[in-house]
Amino acid sequence: MANDAFILVGAIVGAFGVKGELRVKSFTAQPSDIFKYAPFLDEKGAVLFEVKSWREIKDGFAFYPKKPLSREEAMQKRSTKLFAPREKLPPVEEDEFYHVDLIGLDVESVTGEFLGKISNIMTGHQDILEISNHPDLKKSWLLPFTLANVPIIDIKGGKIIADVPDGLLVLDAPKNEPKDK
Repeated sequence: MANDAFILVGAIVGAFGVKGELRVKSFTAQPSDIFKYAPFLDEKGAVLFEVKSWREIKDGFAFYPKKPLSREEAMQKRSTKLFAPREKLPPVEEDEFYHVDLIGLDVESVTGEFLGKISNIMTGHQDILEISNHPDLKKSWLLPFTLANVPIIDIKGGKIIADVPDGLLVLDAPKNEPKDK
């Protein structure tokens, strides 16, 4: 399993204005709750930003860090992931989880075939699971994280069950078979 001591709560998406304000995208269930979990940390727990003030803006939020930044410095922080200690976040219910809880889980097909392990989750309009260690693939493969594609999540059992759409998982050709001419 992944280190679950720190939970991804948001990301810097760029600068806002010319005075070093940072635009942030929240990944929390209630978007404004992201600021309850400040100061923002990196994935190892080091403090990245303490929040001086924040406000809602179109398509998200902006905040001034306590340590002032220039616009150029703020722009350089783009794509910075913001974490919070797990103990600051509310506990999950029986059938809930944080994305970090999925990292490292086995992925099995609906027929029980091992398809790999979840190595990353790409968040966005549609979350995508990156799956590595498939026995017949040299690289990872991607699975849209939907209820249709992932009907069962068994955190305690250490696995998810995936109903992979036809054509999504294309296996590498075995090395011993001749290639078509």
